[in-house]
Amino acid sequence: MKIVVIGGTGLIGTKVVERLRKHGHEVVPAAPSTGINALTGEGLNEAMAGTDIVVDLANSPSFEEKAVMDFFVTSGRNLGAAEKKAGVKHHVALSVVGTGRPVFAQSAYIRAKMAQEQLIRDGGVPYTIIHSTQFFEFLNGIAGDGSQGQDIRISTGLMQPIASDDVADAVADVALAAPANGIVEIGGPEKAPMAEWVQRFLAAIGDPRKVIADPKAPYFGAVLEPDTLIPGNDARLGKQDFKTWFARSAAAKQGAKA
Repeated sequence: MKIVVIGGTGLIGTKVVERLRKHGHEVVPAAPSTGINALTGEGLNEAMAGTDIVVDLANSPSFEEKAVMDFFVTSGRNLGAAEKKAGVKHHVALSVVGTGRPVFAQSAYIRAKMAQEQLIRDGGVPYTIIHSTQFFEFLNGIAGDGSQGQDIRISTGLMQPIASDDVADAVADVALAAPANGIVEIGGPEKAPMAEWVQRFLAAIGDPRKVIADPKAPYFGAVLEPDTLIPGNDARLGKQDFKTWFARSAAAKQGAKA
C-alpha cells in the first residue's frame, strides 16, 4: 500500500515511516522540507495520488491562539480535500488524551485539536483518531516551561507518559488496521502526578532545581483536574517505563531547559 505520513520527518514521524517501510509499504514522509506542505497545499495533491492511508502527525509550530487554530483548521481542510480527491481509505490522526474534556476549554491548543478532530469526523474519509498521553520526551519542555528561578511550579494532575517508540508502534499498528471511525487511546505503563514526573526527570539528569507541586499551575493554559490527562481502562499501554526510556533516550541526557 501507499502511505503518506504528514509530519514524517519529526520525532514520531520518522519512527512511523521506518516501521511502515519494514512492513513492505511504499511510504512518503511528507513535510515542508520534502516539498509537501499541508498548511499551504504545496505538493499535496501530487503526494496523495494513489494513496491508500494518510497518517497525520503534524503539529503547529506556534501555540499562540490564532496561529494554532489556523494551522489545524487550514491543514485539516487541505488534507480532507486532497484525500477525498485521491480516494484515500483511512485517515489516522494523532491527538491528545483529554481533548474534549471541559477543563480544556481554557486551552487554545486543545481547542484547536478539537476543531481538527471535528473536521476529520465530518470529512467523509474513514478515520481513526489516536488520543495519546504526553511523551516522556516532553518532560524536558514541561520543566523549562514551569521554571521560575530555582523553583518550578508544576501541576499535581496525574500524568501517564509514554515513550515515543511505543507511540510509533501504536500509530503504525492503527494505520494498518481497519478504520475505527472513532478514538483509540494509548498511554504509558505508570501514572503519577506531573510534578513527580518532572522531579524524577530533573533528578535523573542531575538538575538541582526543586519542583513545587501546585494544583493551580496551568498546563497548556488549563488548570488540570486529577484525571484530565489519564486514558480510560481500555487504552493500549506502552512497554517502556521511565527507567527504560531514560536509559535508551539520547534526548533525555541533553538536560532540561533553563
